[in-house]
Amino acid sequence: MTTFWQTLLSLIIGLIVGGALGYYFTRKQFEKQLRENPPINEKMIRAMYMQMGRKPSEAQIKQIMASMNQYRNAK
Repeated sequence: MTTFWQTLLSLIIGLIVGGALGYYFTRKQFEKQLRENPPINEKMIRAMYMQMGRKPSEAQIKQIMASMNQYRNAK
């Protein structure tokens, strides 16, 4: 009977440790991805237009943001 409880306790401890490690490493990986590939915002779109030699209107920026959000939500 004691082997059953030892096995059950080992399973529970293993699941807790595995969940904690999985959470930690997944969070670190997610933060690394956000650092390397930050989400595009309106300021970045303005900078891209300025690099191309154009001054974007607010409507163009809103349109690009809407299309990006639509593409992101479609995934």
